Amino acid sequence: MRTRRELYHMTPIVYSCELSVCPVCNGPLKVAYVSSAKTTQTLTGTIRVAHRPKRCMEPNCVRHGIVCKSAGWQQLAPCHCTYGYDVIAHIGWQRQTGHQSFQALHHDLQARLQISEAEVRHLYQERYLPLLACHERQRLAELTVVAEQAGLILSLDGLAPEGGEPQLWVVRELQTGLTLRSGWLSQQDQGTFERFLQPIHDLGLPVAAVLSDKQRGLVPAVAVVFPQARHSFCQMHYLKNAAEPVAASDQEMKITLRQSVRAEIGLLIRQEQVETEGVLTVTGVVPSPIEAETMFQPEEPVPQQAEALIGQEREAIVQDLKRRIRYLLTLKGRPPFRLAGIEMFERLTEVKTCLATLMTHYPAPQLVLLHQGLHAALQSVQPEYTDLRQAADWLQAIAQILDPDDKSPRTGIEVRQELFAYLDAIPQAGQLPPALERLYQAILKTSRNYAPGLFHCYDLPGLPRTNNDRESEFRDLNRRLLQTSGQKGLMRRTIQRQGAWELIPRPDSLHSTILALSQVNTDDFRQERHRVRVHRQRFRLHTRSAKQSGRQLEQLTRRWLVLPAQDST
Repeated sequence: MRTRRELYHMTPIVYSCELSVCPVCNGPLKVAYVSSAKTTQTLTGTIRVAHRPKRCMEPNCVRHGIVCKSAGWQQLAPCHCTYGYDVIAHIGWQRQTGHQSFQALHHDLQARLQISEAEVRHLYQERYLPLLACHERQRLAELTVVAEQAGLILSLDGLAPEGGEPQLWVVRELQTGLTLRSGWLSQQDQGTFERFLQPIHDLGLPVAAVLSDKQRGLVPAVAVVFPQARHSFCQMHYLKNAAEPVAASDQEMKITLRQSVRAEIGLLIRQEQVETEGVLTVTGVVPSPIEAETMFQPEEPVPQQAEALIGQEREAIVQDLKRRIRYLLTLKGRPPFRLAGIEMFERLTEVKTCLATLMTHYPAPQLVLLHQGLHAALQSVQPEYTDLRQAADWLQAIAQILDPDDKSPRTGIEVRQELFAYLDAIPQAGQLPPALERLYQAILKTSRNYAPGLFHCYDLPGLPRTNNDRESEFRDLNRRLLQTSGQKGLMRRTIQRQGAWELIPRPDSLHSTILALSQVNTDDFRQERHRVRVHRQRFRLHTRSAKQSGRQLEQLTRRWLVLPAQDST
């Protein structure tokens, strides 16, 4: 067994309550007791501290008997914790901004502190994250001022659930950036959303607007909980939903075009000129050799090897064109504006035009075959491309109408009239083909469904057009946890077990973080730690350790066996 290291024993520093009179009755305060000393490790050294709390001795005072503790003593370290707030803040700061693993944090701290890796993990999960949430809660007065001046603007969004697990949701106030609610929902129906939002309504603060995606259960829930608020829908989600049938048709055309290209010239474009079959460029201790480069220069005198050099240059050009075609067959789309099928058709058309230009100078056999194959493949999907190009132009025009940049200020009614005037004019321009008519009707239907919440942002200052900032927070959280853990599976487990606390914004600097954590109310912190533990209890049986799981099952069995063998009814 390893010998336990002892911290250096020293004379304790005793902190006395800074108050001399009662803050209520102005009566004298007297020392209640002197606490025992505790050892506290900070980043600057180890100290032993004690404190002398005081209490009001006036019997008729409402604070009679209530202990007043020293503020300086309370700002050194949390109660029942031997590590200072600077240590806790340092762990949280390096974890969230430096993306350090617990192992790296332990390696950094053990030179200055007596601490284990398990203790580093514990301080982050059960000290830092709850303290951060409590600090956020202290800004309620700021929220009240904003609500009285302009009304709150709430943003709601949820992270896509993993494997049927509860979905993580967050509600932020956009003008202050405060997190009003962040937690997991086991269902996404109207009743669940109402229960999730009701505590915000119970604050009694006016809500001017709510920004969200157009979730089915959320729309009626917002109307019930915040009947006076404007419910604004994310314009980017509107465009994505409007583009869904276009994107689906584009995907079908992309597959057809890719198959046609491979059927026509697949064997030809897969031919790669290599010196050693199967091995291309290699680096490392034993890299691939570098051949002396020789480029054909027409202005120089032509040597005896001119024909060979010309052939090599032509072959290099053909190889580049083949590589370009192979790359274009791998394109992936990002609706509503990046449609891979349309992009593939247009870029392959550019390659075909380039081939035609090269052939007018010298019709090499491979160029002819490539040109003929691309022409046949592109012709096979020409009608589909024409319809999809027109539908994609509609989406671009709609986005341009909604975009307020480089336009004079418009009201929501004016933008609505402009959008639907454009949509109504589309069929008046001429008879649409059946496929294009289907796409137009889908865009028109989506526009009408989103219309009640699509135009509030033009009338209410401070209300964003999109919910992209909330989604970027989820992406940043995923990215940060993946960088910290290095494992997708561990990242997902972390989100399920503590993601609501990980979403709490941190102060701007390490110094501000230390100051914020040290001023958290003790009772509030105790309650927040209880919330953390209650939530983490849901995962106590999620272990792959045979020993630990066996012990847990034995404990469940003992608890079951002490219950009555049959119901008392």
